[in-house]
Amino acid sequence: MSILSKFFGNANTKAIKKFQSQVTLINEKEDRFKALSDDELKIFSTQLKQSDQKLDEILVDSLACIREAIRRVTNEWAYDVQLIGALALHEGSIAEMKTGEGKTLVATMCLYLNAILGNCCHLVTVNDYLARRDAQWYGRALQNLGLSVAVLQNNQTYLLSESKVSNAVGHEYLQESERIDAYTSNIIYGTNSEFGFDYLRDNMRVTNESKVQNALDFVIVDEVDSVLIDEARTPLIISGQASEDLSLYSQFTKIVRNLQINMHYDIDEASRTVFLTESGIEYIENRLNLSNLYSSESHSLLKYIEACLRAKSLYYRDKDYVVKDGQIIIVDAFTGRLQEGRRWSDGLHQAIEAKEGLAVQQESMTFATITIQNYFRMYTKLAGMTGTAVTEAEEFAKIYNLDVYVIPTNVPMQRGDLPDLVYSNENAKFNAVAEKISLCADDEIPVLVGTSSIESSEKLSKLLTSRRIKHEILNAKNHESEAGIIANAGMKGAVTIATNMAGRGTDIKLGPGVVALGGLHVLGTERHESRRIDNQLRGRSGRQGDPGYTRLYVSFDDELMRRFAPDWLSTTMEKIGMSENTPIESKMVTRSIETAQSRVESNNFEARKYILEYDDVMNIHRQKIYSERDSILSGLEMEEKFFLLSKNEFDFLLSGYQVGNSEVNNETQRNLLLIFGEQYSDEIEEILRGNEQQVVIGINELFKQKYESIFTNYAKQDIEQFIQYLMLSQIDQLWVQHLTAMDEMRRGIGLRAYGQLDPLVAFKKEALSMWEDLGNSIRTTILRAFHIQSLNFNHSKTESTVSKVLNIDTSKEDNIATQLNIPDKIGRNSPCPCGSGLKYKKCHGLK
Repeated sequence: MSILSKFFGNANTKAIKKFQSQVTLINEKEDRFKALSDDELKIFSTQLKQSDQKLDEILVDSLACIREAIRRVTNEWAYDVQLIGALALHEGSIAEMKTGEGKTLVATMCLYLNAILGNCCHLVTVNDYLARRDAQWYGRALQNLGLSVAVLQNNQTYLLSESKVSNAVGHEYLQESERIDAYTSNIIYGTNSEFGFDYLRDNMRVTNESKVQNALDFVIVDEVDSVLIDEARTPLIISGQASEDLSLYSQFTKIVRNLQINMHYDIDEASRTVFLTESGIEYIENRLNLSNLYSSESHSLLKYIEACLRAKSLYYRDKDYVVKDGQIIIVDAFTGRLQEGRRWSDGLHQAIEAKEGLAVQQESMTFATITIQNYFRMYTKLAGMTGTAVTEAEEFAKIYNLDVYVIPTNVPMQRGDLPDLVYSNENAKFNAVAEKISLCADDEIPVLVGTSSIESSEKLSKLLTSRRIKHEILNAKNHESEAGIIANAGMKGAVTIATNMAGRGTDIKLGPGVVALGGLHVLGTERHESRRIDNQLRGRSGRQGDPGYTRLYVSFDDELMRRFAPDWLSTTMEKIGMSENTPIESKMVTRSIETAQSRVESNNFEARKYILEYDDVMNIHRQKIYSERDSILSGLEMEEKFFLLSKNEFDFLLSGYQVGNSEVNNETQRNLLLIFGEQYSDEIEEILRGNEQQVVIGINELFKQKYESIFTNYAKQDIEQFIQYLMLSQIDQLWVQHLTAMDEMRRGIGLRAYGQLDPLVAFKKEALSMWEDLGNSIRTTILRAFHIQSLNFNHSKTESTVSKVLNIDTSKEDNIATQLNIPDKIGRNSPCPCGSGLKYKKCHGLK
């Protein structure tokens, strides 16, 4: 320790001293709160809830109050170190507390403190059983002080009543009303996946009323290293099988083969896009016996047609892709390398498979996704607790801005952690472990053995069975029975084999007479890449000052030793001629292994940080899209939003307009007709004869006229609901496509390194371009969909699709269907009598 550290003390010591001074003030309140009746205690809590003071101003009284409430319900009196832990959590930090020090009680005190002034507080556990158990243990104390408590479970929602936990049975997805009720509680227990998936589902909903999750104010993550580091490797994803008829790709491939360029379709080489001409649309309508390809009934077919047309005209074999072993393999445009395992999105890959006569493969689509890191970083205040966090302090600080405080134990640690035993091979190691267990079993000393895999557990189990040693074997398949067995692992003569994470969150209490035998013996059969995992296993022994013993057994066959151990370790045994059954036992060897682990931890952290840097780019997109959805869901100023969108789209379309440039202006006119419809062709052509300013003003005015003509005699509320649904449906559809495209781009971006480019820089650059394209596509798609859907809205004979969506009463006199006066018989190619300018077959002749 440096002279400065000795003089000033390190950050952890300073923090503990600060917390201890607050604990002293809390202890001074002890007699006052013990003297209150239950009713008086609740009244005091109610007064705190109604207080206009700041949280830190009521901190001492709040913790003194909940401390007494817990004592009355559980007969547990919070130690000073537990109050220190609660204060560390309240500060928004990680409290590292040894196993058995009462982290659940600590979290309860901090939850009360943060919920008392109205914050919504979440407690995240590693499984459903622990969420339910923790709420049952301490929920009554919280309720007695006037707070409501709920538990989120997989397919169930538990609302804590005054006397018990009542079960509200759910379904495959919980009934929304049950979730909504649960999230109105002051304190909610659940797993990270329950909270995370609720967030994703909320951002897929089409009404604000159906959202379940409230503000993300404060969260405490139990076993924080497991959740925020180990589980953070896998993002939360809501996906589903793409619901499409694969046979349509083959059908439309045959049709588009006969289409001729410049007659049936045109190609924009610059943007690599292709679009049908009027002649092409009519050809396809005739082949499919459709009256209108762009009607609501036929609109879903456009995806297949466009994909097959792109496959025909823009993608070429042995240039853009190759056929290998019956599969389409993409050729990277930058490196020329084959990108096996990647697939194009938007049906293009299936269209190319059909084009080449291969089996068309179905694929899943990602509807919503977020990483654990980015979900929990959205909380206003984040805290965590665990028995092992210090070794990952750098990652917690850099990724989550979390400090780690090591909380002293209530009673000094008595456990003995012995140096590793290193064997030459795996068989010798397991035989040594079995022999040690046998000796302990003879003396009825309880033994907990940690293994790294189910395979290792079963191998050791066979050895013990051959020695006729009774034992339990766990592999974390059933949390509830697992926790019960782990809880009994401290009984005399108990031998328990478990994967190292099994039973985490459950204390192992020593049975009668075990203290005299030296406490629980913990044996590890392998060193892990992370020291933290090894420390978790050691932490199962030595609870609250109990005696204990831990030792890790290692062999040169272990993965960590093969990959990272220094060469001199393996050669030492050979030089001194030690037998395979004679281990090396040395603190220097143990330190050398831990140094190797430290290097691996650093490498793993860098890998996770690198992955997060990619997701941070996606997170910007996600937040902007979700924010836009929230704005639309608010239902406020929908017409203003819609006209702003149209103005931006027309500014974009007309930005390249040049008087006298027929090529540019023809393309502009074609794009405008897709928004306005052919009936406006004369007006658009007239407007496009003016100068740039006149054109912009004229097109915007024409669009407002179209809008007003559609919605004449309709209530503003119905109009805005229509616009709201229209915008949401198009945004959601394009967002899913964007997720797929971003994911595919990300999977292949690493190849840019071959071209001396930083893949992350390239990813950010392409992601920005794709985001701009998404914004353009959203505007264009909404306005083109508006043209198609508004025809249905304004000219349907029967209850329209929009009426169903908006629940419009078709019996009302002002309904559009009742306003139309269509003759019983009219020629399909005759002008529609509604005045739209379309042929009858493309307007009110829709079937």
